[in-house]
Amino acid sequence: MSRTAFVFPGQGSQYTGMGKDFYEAFAVCREVFDAASEASGLDIAKLCFEENEQLNQTEYTQICMLTVEAAILKAVQQEGIVSSVNAGLSLGEYAALIASEVMDAKDACKVVRKRGILMQEAVPVGGAMAAVLGMDASAIEEICRQTEGIVSVANYNCPGQIVITGEETAVDAACEKLKAAGAKRTIRLNVSGPFHSPMLSGAGEKLKEVLKDVSLNEFTVPYITNVTAEPVTSTEGIKELLCRQVSSSVRWQQSVERMIKDGADTFLEIGPGRTLSGFMRKISRDVKMLNIENLADYEKAVKTLKGETLC
Repeated sequence: MSRTAFVFPGQGSQYTGMGKDFYEAFAVCREVFDAASEASGLDIAKLCFEENEQLNQTEYTQICMLTVEAAILKAVQQEGIVSSVNAGLSLGEYAALIASEVMDAKDACKVVRKRGILMQEAVPVGGAMAAVLGMDASAIEEICRQTEGIVSVANYNCPGQIVITGEETAVDAACEKLKAAGAKRTIRLNVSGPFHSPMLSGAGEKLKEVLKDVSLNEFTVPYITNVTAEPVTSTEGIKELLCRQVSSSVRWQQSVERMIKDGADTFLEIGPGRTLSGFMRKISRDVKMLNIENLADYEKAVKTLKGETLC
């Protein structure tokens, strides 16, 4: 029998209209949108479905992405499809915790609404991020260490694609060194700040207060934390990991490799875009990768996964 991993994308995959077909098709999805709106004090359906400038602003993007991911997850679960392990890239980690039944959707939405605000407020002047293509992680890490100022790895996305983050001058200097050392290309990212950098540690500290009164349930299945790329099966220490995650590297490639090592052979990307599917093509072609961002994807994936379950 197949061992399926549910994986959830992070900020950057959002677009106007995301999740609308699920909202219109399934009552369970509308319930998630309603709960998210109540938890956040925002009209999440309006933010997701109608053209607006807020959708691409961190404090709104995060709650909207989580709502869509949690809504599609509900549609998947009502078909009786279950996972053996869950993981999410950055923001997507909260959807993974919902899938593992550690947090309910409403509580997760409350936390993520505050997380988005805290991260937006904590963005320092003079921060930047850049993608580095075609270079080994160890070489990138060494050049970051040798560069004056604050610069470090933000995301280990997949082989040949790593993102660095930090002070603008340090990121620019590191990019020049990386190109000189053989990087195929460096690309400055159009982001509002140096996410997953020590420069955002203050937001992580403030998140502790937000998480303090949030109830956590015992795991139904493990999830893989971004911070260590290791499976977590106990609620002890989860809040600390979520606070550290704001300013630490996202070890996505390592997380996927760990899930494969532990037996996952089918991955289902749940949420807007196909970013994680793209990463998977470079991480491993020995596993099956499915994704659901619209109803056509949903029907195809459900048919595939139910067929496997019956075998």
